[in-house]
Amino acid sequence: MWISLQRQSDAVATARWTAPGVAVFFLVAAVGLPAAAQDWDAVVAAAKTEGSVTLYSSATAPQHRQVAKAFESATGIRVDILDLRASEQRERVRMEQTSGRFLGDVLQNGSVTMRHQAAEQAFQPHGDIPAIAGLRAPFAADALQVPNFVMAYGMLVNVNSLKPEERPRSWHDLLDPRWRGRLLADDFRAIGGGQTFFAATYDAFGAAFHDRLKAQSPVFSRGVGESERRVASGEYPIRFPQQFPNYVALKGLPVTLVLAEEGAPYVQFDLAVLRNAPHPNAAKLLIDFYLRPKGQLLYANNALIPVVEGIIEKTDPEMRELASAKLLGSTTAERQDEMLALATRLYQ
Repeated sequence: MWISLQRQSDAVATARWTAPGVAVFFLVAAVGLPAAAQDWDAVVAAAKTEGSVTLYSSATAPQHRQVAKAFESATGIRVDILDLRASEQRERVRMEQTSGRFLGDVLQNGSVTMRHQAAEQAFQPHGDIPAIAGLRAPFAADALQVPNFVMAYGMLVNVNSLKPEERPRSWHDLLDPRWRGRLLADDFRAIGGGQTFFAATYDAFGAAFHDRLKAQSPVFSRGVGESERRVASGEYPIRFPQQFPNYVALKGLPVTLVLAEEGAPYVQFDLAVLRNAPHPNAAKLLIDFYLRPKGQLLYANNALIPVVEGIIEKTDPEMRELASAKLLGSTTAERQDEMLALATRLYQ
């Protein structure tokens, strides 16, 4: 589909220099509209003709549905969403494309998993999307993937168990002997928040940090909701790493979120147009919308970090600290298997 669209674009470029094309060219110049704006107007018109767009997402949270509803209201284009775990979504895309059944248009997933999918040729180039120009450092798009938002992590603390002066402020505070056997952690040996924490802190603090953390005998769990409840009930005083938006959902319970002074491990979520997308123009329009202020503010006001300039200042005051959190590091596609194997070996 992309190839045929590119050929159409080439044909249009050639036609500009025919007699009617020259007239069109000077008409555009006369009204002061750049060619890029004209091209995007054509994308918008084609997207509305397509009428719908299908989003595959592993961000199983209400935020992306809120953005999708805002997109529907703004454009009149229906958004169909399929929520799946990252591994399930990757397998579904692989099976669909292998069988020649191209059903999805846009994919939203963690950037590391998407790097693997890009290597599997799951995506097609997204072309020029105007809102990409608004990305803030260090976030940048490439030909296939576009940053969408950041999921960051802190420490969940039971406020009844620990007075303010007793609470950790640094990741290194978890190494204090008084926490031995009292730390609940997302499993470092499986893909998820725990592995992200392991990779970020291993890179930032080195092997010695994890040698000492292992001596604390952290209790691993892969049940996020269950772990949060265990901290809220006082069974454990501290859980880490804790997703920012999950903490917001715990409002009213005796817990608080501590942001480590060194920074937050994080996962970047990206967007991409799936190969042979049946609605390629609506796909581009949806990605553009996700980077516009309305979409980015919906994320920021739900404790997810925006990737576009000028959003943090507009975020609701109670969410601004989370939206502007210092970032520590993340995992990478190139080292993911290495980090998983290392965590498994260190934390047997």
